[in-house]
Amino acid sequence: MQLFVDLSDAPRNLYHSRLTIPVQPGPLTLVYPKWIPGNHRPSGPIANVTGLKMEAGGQTLPWERDPVDMYAFHIDVPAGVGELHISMDTITENGSAGASGPAATTHVLDLNWNQVVLYPQGVSSDAVEVRAAVSLPAGWKFGTALPVESVGQSDTAVFKPVSLTMLIDSPLIAGDHYRKIELTKPGETPAHVIDMVSESEAGLAMTPADESAYRKLVAESGALFRARHYLDYHFLLTLSDEAGHHGLEHHQSSDNSEEERTLIDPDIHMLEADLLPHEFTHSWNGKYRRPAGLATANYQDPMVGDLLWVYEGLTEYLGRVLAARSGLWSPEQYREALAATAAELDHRPGRTWRPLEDTARSVQILRMQGAEWQSWRRGLDYYPEGELIWLEVDTTIRQQTNGQKSLNDFCRLFHGGESGPPKVVPYTFDDVVRTLNQVTPYDWDALLKNRVNAVKAGAPLGGIERGGWRLVYNDKPNTFIHAGEGQSQSVDASYSLGFVVKKDGEFEDVIYGSPAYLAGIGPGMKLVAVDGRAWSNDLLQDALRASKDSKQPIDLLVENAKFFKIYPISYHDGIRNPHLERTEASGPAGDVLGEILKPLRRAP
Repeated sequence: MQLFVDLSDAPRNLYHSRLTIPVQPGPLTLVYPKWIPGNHRPSGPIANVTGLKMEAGGQTLPWERDPVDMYAFHIDVPAGVGELHISMDTITENGSAGASGPAATTHVLDLNWNQVVLYPQGVSSDAVEVRAAVSLPAGWKFGTALPVESVGQSDTAVFKPVSLTMLIDSPLIAGDHYRKIELTKPGETPAHVIDMVSESEAGLAMTPADESAYRKLVAESGALFRARHYLDYHFLLTLSDEAGHHGLEHHQSSDNSEEERTLIDPDIHMLEADLLPHEFTHSWNGKYRRPAGLATANYQDPMVGDLLWVYEGLTEYLGRVLAARSGLWSPEQYREALAATAAELDHRPGRTWRPLEDTARSVQILRMQGAEWQSWRRGLDYYPEGELIWLEVDTTIRQQTNGQKSLNDFCRLFHGGESGPPKVVPYTFDDVVRTLNQVTPYDWDALLKNRVNAVKAGAPLGGIERGGWRLVYNDKPNTFIHAGEGQSQSVDASYSLGFVVKKDGEFEDVIYGSPAYLAGIGPGMKLVAVDGRAWSNDLLQDALRASKDSKQPIDLLVENAKFFKIYPISYHDGIRNPHLERTEASGPAGDVLGEILKPLRRAP
């Protein structure tokens, strides 16, 4: 296949693509990629395909959409025709890489190739070869893991032929503010680079400390896995407040979009510091080793989300640990992030009816749901709860072997192997258990099945406790929750009254069974006043603080669809924010969590 994508209209979120596909006369069905790897669901933005036109032999050919499969197009290829020429536009105001936002702005763009291609139905994506080229807005520079054949003077880049699998696995970012940072020494292989585009030059101002930390990240990943399953690696980083924010993993790159001031605002920097380590870890866990149900032959075969608590949960654990080992987070910041995760899951009454595995299997219907009633419905909990499970596995291995082995050993056995070009090695639950038993014998089968299939209240905190810490609550702000409140302009009273309220007073979520819930408050209602005064964060905090010494309820005046009502809440436990606290009876193992966060490579 030949593919040319004209990106000159990217600032108004239109991508123009032209394809030439070798064909034979007769009936032909072409399909638009539906099940997108990393999204784990049928997220291909088919509704955004417009202006579709098919031609052959100088004639326009009629096409017909399948009446059941909206992603399939049927045509009849006339006799004597060997090539089909297709032109189409893609609207990119939403649906880029699963993000809920535009793929491009005035100054940046993010091209995910699955948005701009069709391919023959029923074939393996490995068997389709594509020669791709793009035309960029004038003066823009790009970053991608695709091998480049040539770059012309007219802002056109031509790439070497690759399989459709590799094409879709290699997104491209571009912008008129571009910076490239080499993370490996000249001549060292595989090479690692950060390609950054931003709305401004100021947004590209990565500090020397961050550059050093990302170099440590590369080194720490090598020490952890002891193999690299790529020929080179590109961290693609788009810094924009207008473009859709996301992180999407690929074999030889990761596609990351964050706020414009991520590198220069301390709070945003801290909140997002684990994104690149997370997506980088996926090169081993998710791309190289992949659950069998997600290792499909093409983009039309349905995916099965079972084992996403390994695919995403283990990656969440390792990505955060690598963020600390590389210096992107301090150990204290890691613990505050872990405390916030543990507290959130410990206040998930939805755990009493929906097992963790079902949140993975239900990713298709849960992924784009809002925050309302999330504590009861549950969301993509296989990420955070998976982190707690794998911390428990790590601390259990260390306990069983008296500190001689750890999850690091599992990673080397499971994700290591021979370095080289990208490939996929599928696995099953039994493969995970078998490899854990190679590290140290234990009833891993029972432990993991209990954690992912059981329904019960309370988060799995065994890893934190075996690590020498415990989850506590006090009136000191949690570093991560406090920073998140500032960025989202909200107030998080989840662990006291049981709600998150936006700046405009709207209750973003109310925890099922919390004091606010029991009083009758729900998401979407609006907070108007606290104890008779127009509400503010300070007034709410004052009321919480005073509740410890008062027998009076906290009165909230709330609007619900233009009706007003006072909801008295009987609450007397003050301000409650989660933290980790060292345990006195942690035994001879001491601070196991601290040991986990120590770099594997010694500083030069």
